Amino acid sequence: MRVFKFGGASVKDANAVKNLVSVLKETGHENTLLVVSAMGKTTNAMEAIVNAYFEDKALIKNNIQESIDYHNAILIELFENAKHPIFEKVKGLFDEVLGFIAWNKSPKYNFVYDQIVGYGELISTTIISAYLEEIGIQNNWLDVRDFIKTDNSYRDVSVNWEKTQQKVTAGIDQTKLNITQGFLGSDDNNFTTTLGREGSDYSAAILAYCLNANSVTIWKDVPGVLNADPRYFDETQLLNKISYREAIELAFYGASVIHPKTLQPLQQKEIPLHVKSFMNPKNPGTTVGKGIGIEPKVPCFIVKKDQVLMKLSSLDFSFIVEDSISELFKLFHEYKMKVDLIQNSAISFSVCVDNRFGRLNELLPLLKGRFKVVYYESVSLFTIRHFTDEAIDSLQNGHQVLLEQRGTETVQLVVK
Repeated sequence: MRVFKFGGASVKDANAVKNLVSVLKETGHENTLLVVSAMGKTTNAMEAIVNAYFEDKALIKNNIQESIDYHNAILIELFENAKHPIFEKVKGLFDEVLGFIAWNKSPKYNFVYDQIVGYGELISTTIISAYLEEIGIQNNWLDVRDFIKTDNSYRDVSVNWEKTQQKVTAGIDQTKLNITQGFLGSDDNNFTTTLGREGSDYSAAILAYCLNANSVTIWKDVPGVLNADPRYFDETQLLNKISYREAIELAFYGASVIHPKTLQPLQQKEIPLHVKSFMNPKNPGTTVGKGIGIEPKVPCFIVKKDQVLMKLSSLDFSFIVEDSISELFKLFHEYKMKVDLIQNSAISFSVCVDNRFGRLNELLPLLKGRFKVVYYESVSLFTIRHFTDEAIDSLQNGHQVLLEQRGTETVQLVVK
């Protein structure tokens, strides 16, 4: 069996849905499981509903109506019959969102988030399944929450692999075309859980692992895995092959094409991962699998913007050793600072962190109580795998390099 994952950009409107059908016709669709994300920017729209629920309930009705209008416009283009049952099905799903908002008593943001945001995937797959049937492609619509079982750490769950394996083995007919949702699971009380932003790739890998799939294909709006993000770099090159190890390294440093968690279950069973263009499905794209390194072997550039570089030094010139470093990491964990780079000497410690939760100003007074602190906000962290002198020079031009760290295969630069 094959697993195909289609992200939001690949189903963002009616033409995109029709293109998904073209991909299926070109590649065949027997013995295939489709894992589909919410349409376009629907996840953002659902997040706006959650935020309105907590901050300004007067906005909820308008936010939901915008999402209804967006999906109805897609339905009208896909289904000529205005009385097709799909219209009522989609309305029913939005009614469930309103119903949850009406009866919910939980004050916990993360719980409410998971119950509301996941409707984006339920709606998209309901529409696509109905459209496939409408044009004569039979399929089974599956509620992924019946299969992927997790704990109840909402928005940051761990998969219960044993229960998930049992559910998948018993409930998915591998001889058919099946369609289900990315991003979602459920806990022991059958409340919806989510696997984290960009977690649909992970969903595909979980299901592929449990199905012993032959392959996973992620369909994207790029030709495959590139050696750099074309939004930030002018010249990019397609990577034809990448080993699991190399892909995990790239994901660790922040490459955004493949979700980090996705690779681990695939590597365990040596299931190849293909990253291909949904606009050119016949092109080979990139294959991630068993092997050594990358092909072609070219420098790979990764950038993380809006980072914070902190340089800490001891106030009394005492050594910064294990107990000090341990205390620092406890603080970084407590204040939700994701550490991306560290460098230390006898009396100084430099760290580049992602202040994504905006708690830097709470952390700084605690650090200043023990260390001399110099910090730089809005810096960029560049990582080059398989670096060359020319590749490094290309990043240094016009930038102030605040910190540099080199290994045998990787160089990292913090620049302003």
